[in-house]
Amino acid sequence: MRVMGVDPGLTRCGIALVESGRGRAVTALDVDVVRTPSDMDLAARLLAIHTAACHWLDVHQPDVVAIERVFAQNQVSTAMGTAQAGGVVALAAGQRDVPVRFHTPSEVKAAVTGSGRADKAQVTAMVTRILGMQTKPRPADAADALALAICHCWRGPMAERLEEAARRAAAQQRIHRDRVAEAARGRG
Repeated sequence: MRVMGVDPGLTRCGIALVESGRGRAVTALDVDVVRTPSDMDLAARLLAIHTAACHWLDVHQPDVVAIERVFAQNQVSTAMGTAQAGGVVALAAGQRDVPVRFHTPSEVKAAVTGSGRADKAQVTAMVTRILGMQTKPRPADAADALALAICHCWRGPMAERLEEAARRAAAQQRIHRDRVAEAARGRG
């Protein structure tokens, strides 16, 4: 499975591609950071991120895109920019029928370090070790994008199976409820 990991942001948007192998083996195929200046018009910044995402999707053809879910942040403007950047990447994937999955920062940290409270240095160190890289990916946005992709390789398939099981259970409950209602109408 090829996973494109995205650490969204307006100033720096990390994008990475990893491929999963047998067991927990993952291989880094590419990583980059899309940068836009803070004095650039918002629409132009989002367009630059969208254009880069489209290029990555067309060149690498990932099976899924894993994006960091915007989680509670102190600065609303930062959270908004992060959400907007993630949104244009999700749009680019949707335009190509590539599934998008969102992972929280604590979920990603727990997947790669074993602790949902790990700091950026710990995440970077573990990403470097997991991928067998000679040097640490820089800046942190690149390491975070790789961590997102790794997280999805390790947790995504199980999460999707659980979601599918929940959908099937809900469908069975609807069928049962409808049969009970139908039987009650027949008696009345």
